[in-house]
Amino acid sequence: MAKNMTEEQRKKLNVPASELPVYELAEGDFRNSPHWKVLRVTSEMVDGWQFLADFNNTVTFFGSARFSEDNEWYKTAQELGKLCAENGFEVVTGGGPGIMEGGSRGAHEAGGVSIGLNIQLPFEQRINPYVNRSMAFHYFFTRKHMLSYSAQAYVYFPGGFGTMDELFELITLIQCKKIEAHVPVIMLGKEFWEPLNTWIKTQMCEKFHTIKEEDMNIYQIVDTPTEAIEIIKKSPKRKVFGY
Repeated sequence: MAKNMTEEQRKKLNVPASELPVYELAEGDFRNSPHWKVLRVTSEMVDGWQFLADFNNTVTFFGSARFSEDNEWYKTAQELGKLCAENGFEVVTGGGPGIMEGGSRGAHEAGGVSIGLNIQLPFEQRINPYVNRSMAFHYFFTRKHMLSYSAQAYVYFPGGFGTMDELFELITLIQCKKIEAHVPVIMLGKEFWEPLNTWIKTQMCEKFHTIKEEDMNIYQIVDTPTEAIEIIKKSPKRKVFGY
């Protein structure tokens, strides 16, 4: 969090991404050029890989930005963040509110490493106060790439469209052998995930045959942080940095 930022300013920035302020460049600004954007994307990729190279045992948390600290899923993310830190894992989140803040808070309060890959605004960073190592991104797609780049395990909490996007992209990358098949994809919260799992099984797999039955083994659904950490602890260390 910016050192000079007030609590009121932080609250205005630490909101779901869909509620962030929109900034538009003036017509004719050179930063609107596609050539400039290519260079900016390249720079973010290089800086992101360089930043993440310092961490070796990361677990990435995904989930809704809309949960407040009194929500059960915020508390669940906080508990798992604590368990990860106690077992030597660094917690990576998008650096924002909700599940991201809960996971960051759990790791931070347990004395562990809380990493935030957050969104950069023209003059500020959107980041929760429990992140102790951070990098800001201008583009959402470069940030998403880094969130799924080299983690030893991925945990998905209940979430919205963004969480679904991140989940299915990662499942697809494993299905297509762009990420090692042994990397755990953990969906935490049976009440939330089982209806989706049933639809995948009955519609995609059995009725329309758009996936193979074995594809459903890519992910696991659990109900508690204790179950999740046991899977994470047994996961093999990633040998290759990246895809």
